[in-house]
Amino acid sequence: YRSITPKARLVPLTAPFLTYLRSDGIILPPDEDDPNIDFSSTDTDSGIFSSTSTPTGSDSGSDTEPNPDPSTQWPELHQKIKATIAELGGNVIPKLNWSAPKDATFMNATNSMECQTANDIYCLLKSSDFITHDLEQVFDDCEPPSSSSSQLPNEDIIPYHLILRKAIPALVPSLEFRCFVRSRILLCMCQRDLNFYEFLPGLVPTLRPLIQKFFEERLKDTFEDENFVFDVYIPPPHKKVWLVDINPWAPRTDPLIFSWLEILEMVGPGASAHARTINGVADGDSGRKDDEDGGSSEDDNDDDEEDVFTPEFRLVNRDDPEAYSFNTPRYSAHKMPKDVVDASGGGEAGLRDCMGRWREIMREQEGEDGPDGRR
Repeated sequence: YRSITPKARLVPLTAPFLTYLRSDGIILPPDEDDPNIDFSSTDTDSGIFSSTSTPTGSDSGSDTEPNPDPSTQWPELHQKIKATIAELGGNVIPKLNWSAPKDATFMNATNSMECQTANDIYCLLKSSDFITHDLEQVFDDCEPPSSSSSQLPNEDIIPYHLILRKAIPALVPSLEFRCFVRSRILLCMCQRDLNFYEFLPGLVPTLRPLIQKFFEERLKDTFEDENFVFDVYIPPPHKKVWLVDINPWAPRTDPLIFSWLEILEMVGPGASAHARTINGVADGDSGRKDDEDGGSSEDDNDDDEEDVFTPEFRLVNRDDPEAYSFNTPRYSAHKMPKDVVDASGGGEAGLRDCMGRWREIMREQEGEDGPDGRR
C-alpha cells in the first residue's frame, strides 16, 4: 500500500531497545543535537531524567552517580532513528507494529503525536499503555490456529518495528474517517474527530462513493483478513483517498460514533427479503409487519434484488453530546497511575484507602532515607 499511504519508514527494533521500553521509569539519552534543551534543570518530580541528570536532584557535591545513557545499549538504532527523522523532514508520527501512543500525547510539548527528536519518540513510547499492550499482551483476544496442538507464537519472536510516518502538514482532523469491513463488505463509516462540523453533511455525497471505490479497488481483495477496520484521510479538493491505518476487528478498536453491538447486528447485501435496515441497522419488526399484511409480493422481491447496498455514513450531529465536549477527554484514564484509576471505581472509600496506602509507602521511604536524604 505504499502508493496510497503517507511516506513512512520501518526501523527494525533490537532486543536491548525492547528491554528499554519495558523497563520502569523514563530515562532519556542526552540530546546533544538540540541546544534548546537544558537537562540540568530536569524536573525530578516528573520521573523523567536524562543521562546527565540525577533522580535525587542533589547538588554538585553529591556522590550520586548520573543516570547512564540508555542509548549506549543500542547506538546504531539510536542513530538510525535520528537519521530517519531528518529524512522525513524533521517531523514524524511514531507507532509500533499495531498501536500508536495516542494515549500519551499529554507527555509531548505539542500535545500531539508529532515528534521532532528521538527523545520525543522514546518519551511517548515509554509513557503509553497502548505500546505496553503491544509489548506484553499482544495476543489478548486472539485464538490459536485451528489445530488443537497449535499455540499462539511467543511474544519474544515477534519482529517488532518502529514505524515513523511523515507528519502530514496542515492535517484537517474533520476529514479523517473510520470504516468498518465485515466479510469483505464495507458496512459503515464515520468521522474520527468527535466534533460537529457544519460543512460535513454536504460532503457526504462526494465522500461516500469515493471511499467505496477506494475500498473496492485497493483493499477488498488485497488485505489478508476479511474483517477489519481502516482509517482514511481525504484532504481538499476531495479527490484522493489516503490510507492512514488498518485496525483489528476487535473490541479494543474504538467504534467511535457506533457501538460494536450495533455494527455486529447490521445487515449487509444479500440479506433475506424480510430483513430491512434503518440507517444501516437491522430492524426485525419490519419483517413481522410484512407477514401481518399478507406477506411480500413477487414485485417486492424483485425490488429487493435491485436494491444497491449503501454503507451508512454517520456524522456527529449538532445536538449530539459529543459535539459540545461535555464528555470526558479521550484517554484521560491513561494520565493517572493505574492504582488511582482502579481505586476510583470503589468511590470515595476506594480513593481514601488508596491515599492511606500511599502515605504508608512514603513514610517507609522516609524511614529508609537518612536525615540528609541519602540511603
